[in-house]
Amino acid sequence: MSNELTLEKAGAKTPAGETLLELSGLQKHFPVMDGFLFKRQVGAVHAVDGVDLTVSAQEAVGLVGESGCGKSTLGRLVTRLYEPTAGTIKYQGKDISHANRKELAPIRSEIQMIFQDPYSSLNPRQTVGAIIGAPMEINGINPPQGVQRRVQELLETVGLNPEHYNRFPHEFSGGQRQRIGVARALSLNPKLIVADEPVSALDVSIQAQVVNLLQELQKDLGIAFLFIAHDLAVVRHFSQRVAVMYLGKIVEIADRKSLYESPRHPYTHALLSAVPEADPDDHREQIRLNGDVPSPINPPSGCRFRTRCWKAQDKCVTEEPPLVQLSGNAEGHLTACHFPEEGAAAVPAPRDAK
Repeated sequence: MSNELTLEKAGAKTPAGETLLELSGLQKHFPVMDGFLFKRQVGAVHAVDGVDLTVSAQEAVGLVGESGCGKSTLGRLVTRLYEPTAGTIKYQGKDISHANRKELAPIRSEIQMIFQDPYSSLNPRQTVGAIIGAPMEINGINPPQGVQRRVQELLETVGLNPEHYNRFPHEFSGGQRQRIGVARALSLNPKLIVADEPVSALDVSIQAQVVNLLQELQKDLGIAFLFIAHDLAVVRHFSQRVAVMYLGKIVEIADRKSLYESPRHPYTHALLSAVPEADPDDHREQIRLNGDVPSPINPPSGCRFRTRCWKAQDKCVTEEPPLVQLSGNAEGHLTACHFPEEGAAAVPAPRDAK
């Protein structure tokens, strides 16, 4: 990694532990319209429905859950690609929930996004140099060494050849394209990066390379990450804290060790039981959930997981469980369940776990 780039980044670090991002009661409802000529709203998709979450400076927070639970929508709300329906988004103490384009201008450079698909997120008509350099030109940033030199440094930082400056995206593999996306996100010296399933479209052999690259950047450059994924093994490797999302709500959040070794929410237990284990002597039973995820247009009353939960009782129908710290949990381990599991380890820790 370029020493010059590292020093430049280090100077812009926010002190570790300081709250960088704070979400409170965040909601995003997409209207469902009916009618041919005179359209009227007949419902709404509750994609994100009351999320409370914080991300500290230089921290990596993982967000996991089934497809369709609202993870990607939450990421786009954080980057203000979507306008929230309700709730607040605070960045370094400033409410940006409904900030206009002019008010967001100085913050845009500090919150960047890595998209899921490395094929569709890059303009095929532009060279790599133009793709990575565009954010700097749009924001009027002129590095002392020039834009081209800065782009070449970024290419070297993400493990690509600086001489590839004039190549087009179709000349690269999937893993290399995602590295170009990472370089583009780094071009504005961000303090927070939202990584939306950054390795799900890549071959397994390439996933580890990209995740290790992001982990090195997070540690060396002091960048905070909101790491969205459905692969719990990848999230365990990358994140210090993990939030579990189900049908628009966070049902459990804890530090990595506490969540993976002592999960309390039944849904977390079910997710972790499905993680493949390399140990041939491991014969744990996989928890199979009955039915499908309910429609976000008409989510269940009370606890949203109750329609698939083996512990559901009458209370779960009428009362929504609050996200609170249960007795016996580690500090900061929050669970939203009326009848939580005992907290026994759902999966054995990997041998190389740190």
